[in-house]
Amino acid sequence: MTETVDHPSHYNAHPSGVECIDVVEHMSFNLGNAVKYIWRAGLKSNDAVQDLEKARWYIRQEIGRLQRALLES
Repeated sequence: MTETVDHPSHYNAHPSGVECIDVVEHMSFNLGNAVKYIWRAGLKSNDAVQDLEKARWYIRQEIGRLQRALLES
């Protein structure tokens, strides 16, 4: 059970062998999630297009957050 929680096979499936969390833990929530979906597009599921659409959603969220922050400053 631990293997499927801590290190599922799709976590290390990227050709680089790097775990995505090692990169995204240094990013904001929205950017980290976008990168996760891009990084593992088609690896966790067979629907890479849906994964990329999810990444786009998080990118749009981040753009909105940044735009609101600019308006408030």
